[in-house]
Amino acid sequence: MDPIELRLLPDTALIEPAGELSIGGCLVSSLAAQFGTPLFIYDEQHIRNRCREAGESFGAGNVVYATKAFLCTEMAKLVHEEGLMLDVATGGELFVALSAGVPANRCVLHGNNKSSDELHYAIREGVHHIVVDSFDELERLEHVAGFLGAQVSVQIRVTPGVHAHTHEFVSTGQDDSKFGFNMGNGDAMRAVETLRRSSRLNLIGLHFHIGSNVLDIEHLGKAIDVMVSFFAPLGLSDLTVGGGLGVAYVASEHAPTMEQWGTVVRRATASLPKDVVVRVEPGRAIVASSAITVYTVGTQKDIPGVRSYVAVDGGMSDNPRPMMYGSGYEAFMPTLPSALRPRNVRVVGKHCESGDIVIEEAQVPAELEVGSLLATPVTGAYGYSMASNYNMVTKPAVVFVKDGQARVVRRRETYEDLLTLNPN
Repeated sequence: MDPIELRLLPDTALIEPAGELSIGGCLVSSLAAQFGTPLFIYDEQHIRNRCREAGESFGAGNVVYATKAFLCTEMAKLVHEEGLMLDVATGGELFVALSAGVPANRCVLHGNNKSSDELHYAIREGVHHIVVDSFDELERLEHVAGFLGAQVSVQIRVTPGVHAHTHEFVSTGQDDSKFGFNMGNGDAMRAVETLRRSSRLNLIGLHFHIGSNVLDIEHLGKAIDVMVSFFAPLGLSDLTVGGGLGVAYVASEHAPTMEQWGTVVRRATASLPKDVVVRVEPGRAIVASSAITVYTVGTQKDIPGVRSYVAVDGGMSDNPRPMMYGSGYEAFMPTLPSALRPRNVRVVGKHCESGDIVIEEAQVPAELEVGSLLATPVTGAYGYSMASNYNMVTKPAVVFVKDGQARVVRRRETYEDLLTLNPN
């Protein structure tokens, strides 16, 4: 029944004297009126704060923002301005980063199935290095590098056989994974040996990532210990320990800080030579808590003895995480952020799927009614970036707010946009 906890909201979130919520000096209700709903509202200062905290903990040049969490040209510009590099996993992500003015040598190319065209694009533009994921890719990359007459810096992605304490769909470091070279069966060492024989591919280091939204940083530390033991005898210059630092989505969760993560990473890598570059790749931890999604309630349906439903004007098209991972969220009214939340409801979307559930069991204010604004916090990562047009629902607008000003960084799609890919 408690009101929404302010720690789940962006850094500049404030309950104004009139009782409404503002972010970045802008009333949420006014933003919804101006830009419509659903609406993603990002706190620009929050993002910059997390970038700076990461930089203070690891050195800004050693922090590589995982763009898959959320990417548009303005986001790419922002993290670049803060001194971070960018992790791009596809040619499309690289194109957006470059279009934002980010130099290619500030980008790292990932991906478990990079095409020859993507490798050609990345090498031609001059990315900092490419993280190689398989023997097939090694052969493909060798061929492309030879065709271009290029020398290419690479890291090898290693799966260290460590299970992350997270959902199986975002666990990546275990032996049974589509990602990387397996350490336990010798593939990782065979990849090292193959690269050392190459005249075109320059092995600079190793990379690993055990999973996403990990709240136990000691578990991350143990994974680094495993990798350091494998890495140390190889005499390489770079070790990337991935990302995965989790965030609190609901009141019962508590997440480590960047500083705490930095302490664990430094302790786990303390035995390495001082000239080894240790990189991290946060995505969610930079951007997730910086945003809320604002919806408008369209219908309410009470089934006595069963449950109450509240349907909003978005759903799985703007946030597929609950449907994919069973992810939990809180809900609150931005016009009444201090209100108690005694009603238990299921918040659902507008799509033709019974599984289109935003929040399985949500606590909402008694004042909630048709036409009310309802917001979910901590939606800055893997919401808009995974959005779809299912049911031909148009994608929401995304605004950045700061110092009382709002700017659109992704406009709301129109019906006409749904026809832009038609050949005629």
